Amino acid sequence: MAVPIYQSTAYAFETAQQASDRFTLQDLGNIYTRLTNPTTATLEARIAELEGGASAIATSSGQAAIFYAISNLFETGDNIIISDKIYGGSVTLFKHTMKRFGLEARVFELDNPETINALVDDKTKAIFFESLSNPQIAVADIDAISAIAKKHGIVSICDNTVATPYLINPIAHVDRDGLTDFFKDNPRYTHFFTPDESYHGLVYTDLPFPPFNLRIRLALLRDIGATPSPFNSWSLIQSLETLGLRMEKHSANTQKVAEYLESNSEVFNLNYPGLKSNKYHALANKYFKDGLCSGLLSFEVKDKDTAWKILDNTDLFSIVANIGDSKSIITHPSTTTHQQIPLDEQKEIGITEGLVRVSVGLEDASDLIADLETAFNA
Repeated sequence: MAVPIYQSTAYAFETAQQASDRFTLQDLGNIYTRLTNPTTATLEARIAELEGGASAIATSSGQAAIFYAISNLFETGDNIIISDKIYGGSVTLFKHTMKRFGLEARVFELDNPETINALVDDKTKAIFFESLSNPQIAVADIDAISAIAKKHGIVSICDNTVATPYLINPIAHVDRDGLTDFFKDNPRYTHFFTPDESYHGLVYTDLPFPPFNLRIRLALLRDIGATPSPFNSWSLIQSLETLGLRMEKHSANTQKVAEYLESNSEVFNLNYPGLKSNKYHALANKYFKDGLCSGLLSFEVKDKDTAWKILDNTDLFSIVANIGDSKSIITHPSTTTHQQIPLDEQKEIGITEGLVRVSVGLEDASDLIADLETAFNA
């Protein structure tokens, strides 16, 4: 009933010929856990099924996944176009770390996808956005963005962290089939259809496998190695079994908390697309499963001191930087998750000093509301 944990680094070959065949891809068995592992392979198969994808690659973290997805496409001198509403860690990755690799990040307005067109040139390799942004809680018009990407022959990459594939399937809104034909002879991505010298002239689009993930596995996992441990893959497999139940409870609780905050006179700019008053409500109804809008919301109060007072006077909410926990979390993005971004740039992307982000857990919603009310009145 439980998937085994194959806590192995390497695998024995039955013969020298088999070992050679594994490395030349004539035999697709295991070589190193850095590349493939039976436990991780089960996780990848289940994620691919849940997302509606052709295949999946498990990585050691979300940041590693983003790095691989972008690194798989660009070379020095190229650029990517990123949304103005994405996680602070993604901003610093693109604008600072990957800048040192020779990649330029250009910013488009998520609420106006047409702004992408003016940023595209022959060196553009990807359009990157979040289906539900953190912490602005903005809903992307995936159809509009992917249509622009298709028009220019560019890969679109959607970070689906907040919504999870239970609530949104971004792949369903892009051309997920026919990627081999997309890459073949596409001048933006010559490394997919020309020989890879590091793999004895292998041509990825000549093989009967999804070329994007194949190249990540054979080149990037091989060379960089940000691979999950088998135990972590096993843990994620267990969590997938209850993902639907948890996302429904997260969303139901957050809807109630949002409705309370909407009635609070100290709150303004409340960001939760489940509310009819929210400007993303129509997009949420279009893209989200059954109108469920995740466990993440944010709101503004008058200043940083008020925000910190609320954080410091909660009891059930813990002050933690992550999201999606079964326990409720409260965060001040300006001084934590987006702290490395200058204040003037924070304001440009909707991160004010009075912004509070809340990741609503699985506790009783009435207890969470009472806790927030106590903190506001402290």
